[in-house]
Amino acid sequence: MAIRNSAKAIIVRDGKVLLTTNRDAEGHYYLFPGGGQELGETLPEAAARECLEEIGCAVEVKSLIHIREYIGERHEYAATDCDVHQIEYYFECHLLEDLQSAAPSNPDAQQTGVEWVEIENLLEQRIYPKGIRQFIQEFESGGGNSVYLGAFN
Repeated sequence: MAIRNSAKAIIVRDGKVLLTTNRDAEGHYYLFPGGGQELGETLPEAAARECLEEIGCAVEVKSLIHIREYIGERHEYAATDCDVHQIEYYFECHLLEDLQSAAPSNPDAQQTGVEWVEIENLLEQRIYPKGIRQFIQEFESGGGNSVYLGAFN
């Protein structure tokens, strides 16, 4: 099993975070824009490319905010993800263009769109990874900021 790097974008504006909307057999859920790093690509380059693909907008990639590991065999999706070990790098990003005129160029298979979600309501939403919701709230409220968050779903 190879470990996969994934670069994610945290895009915040007016108390809201931009997430991709997705649908599976359980219903509607949210993900942070981002995905796998390609050979020869830096993590910030991967985050920028993935934003173009998933939200259709160019972004400025800023600081690394969080690192999270996903070890599939330890979580609720172990039956399907038992061979997945992914390290996710969450970067603060800013939109460089208007989201309303954008269209994703290569959305994920289960992606249905993008949506601004109130940060104060993150704990009430089906967002993956679930454990990052509180860290995003703490970061945006000026609270403590742990970079390495550990392995969780």
